[in-house]
Amino acid sequence: MNAVESSVNAAPVADWRNYPIHANLAGVHSASDRLSVTWSDGRISPFHHQWLRDNCACNQCVFSVTREQLFEIVDAPESLHPQRTRIDEHGHLLIDWQDGHHSSFHPGWLRAHAYDDASRAERFARQPQSRLWGAELSEQLPQFDYPSVMSDDSALLQWLLAVRDIGVTQLCDVPTTEDVLPALAKRISFIRESNFGVLFDVQSKADADSNAYTAFNLPLHTDLPTRELQPGLQFLHCLVNDATGGESVFVDGFAIAEALRQEAPELFRTLCETPVEFRNRSRTSDYHCLAPIIALDARGVVSEIRMSNFLRSAFDAPVEQMPALYSAYRRFIAMTREPRFRVQRRLNAGQLWCFDNRRAMHARTEFDPASGARHFKGCYIDRDELLSRIRVLQR
Repeated sequence: MNAVESSVNAAPVADWRNYPIHANLAGVHSASDRLSVTWSDGRISPFHHQWLRDNCACNQCVFSVTREQLFEIVDAPESLHPQRTRIDEHGHLLIDWQDGHHSSFHPGWLRAHAYDDASRAERFARQPQSRLWGAELSEQLPQFDYPSVMSDDSALLQWLLAVRDIGVTQLCDVPTTEDVLPALAKRISFIRESNFGVLFDVQSKADADSNAYTAFNLPLHTDLPTRELQPGLQFLHCLVNDATGGESVFVDGFAIAEALRQEAPELFRTLCETPVEFRNRSRTSDYHCLAPIIALDARGVVSEIRMSNFLRSAFDAPVEQMPALYSAYRRFIAMTREPRFRVQRRLNAGQLWCFDNRRAMHARTEFDPASGARHFKGCYIDRDELLSRIRVLQR
């Protein structure tokens, strides 16, 4: 097959994303199991033969309609190696494999996925970082205009970025009709249904099946820790709030976890490693989940807080570990009560909270139902839907 036929058959399937070229391919050198690419800025990136063949994006390896992979690496020999490599006039890396297959790699894509130490560190530095906060957020609360979020995608993106990075936001000028919340949530994605419904009403009820539907103080917690996957985003839309009391309280669970990591690393490790059972029972449902209070991602960064004392079951841990578990648990709860972490604000009619339920613990002070009506409308959306919407808006 000549070079022209090779280029045609190796035409890559376009990704949904764009990959700007920050450095050009300057050279390519072969070794026994890899190619080493030299970039115009001097960086050298090794790519193993298996990795390159596995990531071929030609129309034989990737389905052009779904843009999902068809090829499986097990269908290529382990001893796979290139017969010929070169950089074409467009700056792409071309590979002719010994089995007759042909691959083409865009330099922007290749640099974005390079796995040498410098490239991985660069990629990590570009990843979104949570902005930890404490009591100062009361004066720096991210507030957004509801009409703008509903009509302008750039305003929508700025709001969603704040939800992702800070974890608590407020929308203002929100109409106080019950059809508003589902329309707003669907600006992001579909709503996650739970046993409390697609939408739920937060107001005092005589036959309450949750402490949220009472008038007394509701301690800091995350919603539905009884589920394998806690809801990511929670919306609370205030339709009316004429009652005395009932202020909203927030703490940044990530900030508390990081403070605990610095101040008492052994207690932090206990809450990361010891599973705790949460359960929620009613006449028609019975939910249980066993998981640590603090979850870490693959990089060791805090990714989730799971906490609700009123939904916690009895601790079940080895005898010698029980004192340490209580020490860690007491310390964590005590820290949520420290003024340095707490934000307390009243949500008035026409305002709406949107917060990361797997990060921001929320509470409500006691209110007097005899002093006036209080009615919030709520719903959930998973965190994955938030992140997907952000990526699509950023394209």
